Amino acid sequence: MEKIKFTKMHGTGNDYVYIDMTINYYNFDPSELAKRISDRHFGVGSDGLILVYDSKVADFRMRIFNADGSEAEMCGNGIRAFAKFCYDHRLTSKKTLNIETGAGIKTVEMIMAGSTVTGARVDMGVPELDSKKIPVSIDKSHVVNEELAVDDRTFKFTAVSMGNPHCVIFVDSITDELVKVIGPKIESHPIFPKKVNVEFAKVLNSGHVEMRVWERGSGETMSCGTGASAVAVACALNKKTGRNIKIHLAGGQLDITWAENSHVYMTGPAEEVFEGVYNYKN
Repeated sequence: MEKIKFTKMHGTGNDYVYIDMTINYYNFDPSELAKRISDRHFGVGSDGLILVYDSKVADFRMRIFNADGSEAEMCGNGIRAFAKFCYDHRLTSKKTLNIETGAGIKTVEMIMAGSTVTGARVDMGVPELDSKKIPVSIDKSHVVNEELAVDDRTFKFTAVSMGNPHCVIFVDSITDELVKVIGPKIESHPIFPKKVNVEFAKVLNSGHVEMRVWERGSGETMSCGTGASAVAVACALNKKTGRNIKIHLAGGQLDITWAENSHVYMTGPAEEVFEGVYNYKN
């Protein structure tokens, strides 16, 4: 049995278990560990597992595993807490970090209250709108307000990649039926060859949007940073809001700006919940 030190953290309710791999040499299958440790009855309970590594090309490297064991490219909420973890655990004294992810290197500026990291501003990069690169199997270069058939219903969706694929659907009312029944069907819809994160968004006014998300590999979560970024981009593409908006999620609020340099910037909180030791049986 291996005793694995971990830290539970969250960003607007999107919670992950963090393990420092820079000084520890644990022997585990990360996919299997993610499934076990994420279980909310028999494990620690989380939306997934995030591993902290040294990097040859950045300050640190972040690997993300969803609750079902699949590896994700990027996590907007997770990377804010990742930066806080590195600073709080004295892995760095820097307040701005370059973090290597499966979606490239992301720059994270920590928000401080005295000596305490309370949140971060993340350069999420330039959104990918090319349908082949998202990817979406559709005979159009961009997917904006296109039709998607699910069972006997048709939805209008906009596809965006923030390093991982997103399907944004604007609705008048966000219901459990949409998120929990339609969401998983869209996640594995054949039009999305790598599956997809599904956001249901309700525009409140030109600067505020409500959102719920069905995340690829994790199910419904209280928040999704890349999803909020994708919603902001979709809002602008469909001329529903400006390019600087507040996204309201079950776990809190994220401020998203699609700037003139084409980069998306996300600002939000990061919090530690507790530390512990997990007994991993090989």
